[in-house]
Amino acid sequence: MTTTTTRTVEYPADGLTMTGHLALPAGTGRRPAVLLGPEGTGLGDVERRRADALAELGYVALAFDLHGGRYLDDPEEMLARCLPLLADPDRMRDIGRAALHVLRAEPRTDPDRIAALGYGTGGAVALELGRDGADLRAIGTVNALTTGRPGEAARISCPVWAGVGSQDPIMAPAQREAFTAEMQAAGVDWRLTVYGGALHAFHHPPVGHPTVPGVGHHPRHAQRAWRDILDLLTECLPTTQNPPHDPDRHTDPGH
Repeated sequence: MTTTTTRTVEYPADGLTMTGHLALPAGTGRRPAVLLGPEGTGLGDVERRRADALAELGYVALAFDLHGGRYLDDPEEMLARCLPLLADPDRMRDIGRAALHVLRAEPRTDPDRIAALGYGTGGAVALELGRDGADLRAIGTVNALTTGRPGEAARISCPVWAGVGSQDPIMAPAQREAFTAEMQAAGVDWRLTVYGGALHAFHHPPVGHPTVPGVGHHPRHAQRAWRDILDLLTECLPTTQNPPHDPDRHTDPGH
């Protein structure tokens, strides 16, 4: 049975002390690595489980922090923090670069083989790393069809996969069109998967606190999105391990 190890890592970013979750695969050699960003509520058990599942697959995985160790389960507080952040590419890049530096500095990480994945605000951070010219092998996002400053998408040097729910009112069709137009104009190798009938944050198991309108879990599409992310990694950042289980299956709501 594969033995993985985890630890908490602290690092500065955005004027805060961030608290990330680092998951290491079995063995001692260098491995490909994945930077994993959370939804706007921040780093929680869902992202930790996903980082652990990626470590089981053979990746060094760092689930990064957005809010200085806090999980924002109050929608108003979350929006007050995230909306200004999403409007400021330089702040998002600062958060992403700081986490990427921690991941690159980990001795188990192969610094030439890193992918960035993210959900919601964490996905926007991953895209901004690409627009900033970060050396990445792949970028994958769910619920993060953000567009960048004019011309900067041309700096993205790796394939980009994006997933979105067809009924997501936060990532509306106009945003889909703007995102795909930006990627296409920049010559990016991009893909967009639209999950029929799914709302915003459809990938996330049910939670025990209020959410913004338009959020809803879709179990089948959540599993499909996870498989699509693994397919992206298999294509762009392969390992020799078997795919891990879906980390969000058979879990208690709210955890």
